[in-house]
Amino acid sequence: MQEFLWILSSLSANDVLDIVIVALLFFSLTFLFRGTQAVALFRGMMIILAGLVLLAGVFQFQALGWLLGNAVLLLALAIPVIFQPEIRRALEQVGRGSLRFSRASPDHVRQRVIDETCRAAEKLAERRHGALIVLQRHSSLDEFIRTGIRLESAYSAELLLTIFWPKTELHDGAVITDSAGRIASAAAVLPLTASRNLPHPKMGTRHRAALGISEVSDAVCVVVSEETGKIAVTSGGRMVSRLDVDRLRTILTAFYGPKATPREGLPARLQRWWRLLAPARHTEPS
Repeated sequence: MQEFLWILSSLSANDVLDIVIVALLFFSLTFLFRGTQAVALFRGMMIILAGLVLLAGVFQFQALGWLLGNAVLLLALAIPVIFQPEIRRALEQVGRGSLRFSRASPDHVRQRVIDETCRAAEKLAERRHGALIVLQRHSSLDEFIRTGIRLESAYSAELLLTIFWPKTELHDGAVITDSAGRIASAAAVLPLTASRNLPHPKMGTRHRAALGISEVSDAVCVVVSEETGKIAVTSGGRMVSRLDVDRLRTILTAFYGPKATPREGLPARLQRWWRLLAPARHTEPS
């Protein structure tokens, strides 16, 4: 306490200003990386590092302590490589002056998106027109939006039906919404799932892409099978299929709607999946 009081008494106005500037710098960086995979990756690294430091300190593990002490330099060199996409995206946003601090859609916008999605999915299923709709939540989807045709248009069932009409140029790909509840782009390319334990061995590309985008973000994805006309939803790397419109609305309200939990842990997410989706956990090929 005496050392702390001595430090406070020795602070000058320049020191206080210096501390405030550094604090604002780190605070601004949190906004740049908010909603990206870098946050979860950095959090995981810090948890593992803190656990190892605590383990080495409590049990006096000399070898582990030496390894952690020498790993700091390697970690400093590895961070720019690991977070290269996020750092580059953040610098691009600063250069374009397009910083966006809020990625969550307002409640009334989410409810409208759910209503329009259910109307479109019902008609697409009846006509057996394949569809892939990605609803952005908190994670940024800008890198996937850029792979498609930018639309920036109002979200409506009629426009979704037009986009996914088999004779149009934009039907082969994904429609991605933005944080404002608009259709940001169409014919977007999504990453395919890296999991080898697929629910169905003949799962099509649409369903693989829906699982893939749910694995790398917190987005909710709605899929309509072109072969069977079945509706499926993916979130958090899990899929539920054979849905009717009422059950689709229930699931979207739980995971995307106004009452959805913005950020929940894995146990809570698994419990909600089990409670909502357990009766229909079968996957249809697209």
